[in-house]
Amino acid sequence: MILINNTVPMVQMMRYCIFTIAVVLLLGIMVTGSAAPDPSYTVTYAINIQEDGSALWQVEYRTLLGTDEDLNAFNNYSRELPSVYLPQFRDLMQHSAAQAAVATARHMEVDGFRGDAVVQTSPTGRYGVIIYSFLWKGFARTGGDLAIGDTFAGGLYLAKDNTLIIRYPAGYTVKTAEPAPDLVRDGLTWYGLRSFGAGEPRVIIEKPAFPLLFVATGLVIAIVTLAGFIIYFIQKRRMERDAAEEPAVPLSESEMISLEERIIQLVTSHGGELFQSEIVKNMGLTKSSVSSALIGLHRRGVIQKVKKGRENLIRLV
Repeated sequence: MILINNTVPMVQMMRYCIFTIAVVLLLGIMVTGSAAPDPSYTVTYAINIQEDGSALWQVEYRTLLGTDEDLNAFNNYSRELPSVYLPQFRDLMQHSAAQAAVATARHMEVDGFRGDAVVQTSPTGRYGVIIYSFLWKGFARTGGDLAIGDTFAGGLYLAKDNTLIIRYPAGYTVKTAEPAPDLVRDGLTWYGLRSFGAGEPRVIIEKPAFPLLFVATGLVIAIVTLAGFIIYFIQKRRMERDAAEEPAVPLSESEMISLEERIIQLVTSHGGELFQSEIVKNMGLTKSSVSSALIGLHRRGVIQKVKKGRENLIRLV
């Protein structure tokens, strides 16, 4: 039983907090008892699950600094945090991970320990905040889905006003969560006072397959569409090339003279100049036949050919 009341000195309370975090939560030992009726600190356990099954832990201990004596005690504790309390915390976590590895038959490591102390002032008062953080490798079971909970072999206990938050990577969704969380927002949240059963909370998260399927389907559609456009333009260019290379239909001398006269009349009716493609269109003949007639007119100095981009502008002299 762990009892904390208002007569416990500030530094001793923080030592109790470290012991509670390490033994009650991480080792999963069920604790029978309760905090004092007016608890003087709260603890928030935030477990941020990574895609490889590791978890970034942040344990925030918050206490009200109502008097200068409380502030001085907190400052004294903060000065000893790097040299005394953080190493103790690290040793307990490493021991906890070793026991969890045996219970789950899964390799685990804990490293990257850090301890920070800060005084925060808010409209509700002045608070001392201690944050312990570390990385627990192998915390979640991988293999398609990510399964969380087998590390808590003996269950968990949340004291009154304490909070447990489990966050999961972006793109993942919750498949199952037992027991149901009290709040689902920016992760799964459970509030104390609460006792979890063995292996709880049990959470399974999965990465939906439909985003990958959607991307793959969109890619296939894009490739098919692009291929269709390429085939269309290739066929179009081939038809244009075949039309341009169409052999001239033999014309008699009288037919050629008649065609030349018709071309002159057509160009005259359009102000004395007209694109060669328009002449072919109006004549209803092949490009080669019109081109032969234009060559004869050009040789005799009747017309001029003026290059306009990719087309010839036929102009009467």
